[in-house]
Amino acid sequence: MNTIAPRILIFLSILLCNPLMAQDWKYDLNEALTSAKEKDQKIVLFFTGSDWCPPCIKLERNVLSSKEFAAFADQKYVWLKADFPRRKKNKISQEQKKKNKALAKQYNKRLVFPVILVLNNDGVVLGATGYRRDLDVNGYISLLTSFDSFDR
Repeated sequence: MNTIAPRILIFLSILLCNPLMAQDWKYDLNEALTSAKEKDQKIVLFFTGSDWCPPCIKLERNVLSSKEFAAFADQKYVWLKADFPRRKKNKISQEQKKKNKALAKQYNKRLVFPVILVLNNDGVVLGATGYRRDLDVNGYISLLTSFDSFDR
């Protein structure tokens, strides 16, 4: 009797029945703005060096990818990522590089990493933070939602 087939079926059913524990990242500002307006949500813009910046990696691994944060995140925000990888294996397209550079020119001129910006759905910055060792998942949730009060 083949025992591999039932194992594959169990794995696939677990994978397909469980919600994914990650944000639905956008990589284009116009797409994020359109989505934010349609959903009446704010935007979280994450500047990261995903393969070379230790605080970026820690932030994404320990906070942004956690179950608790993912459950909160998609209900409240549209997620926009500007990644600046350095390794060949993580190379992004020239088109995406241009988009990320344009985002940096507008929102992160000094190219500080990581940076998390909360924007209203018109693209106005409401608040900013980076990697904070003193904050856990709930601390980041509180901090990001505190920026909502700056939207008039």
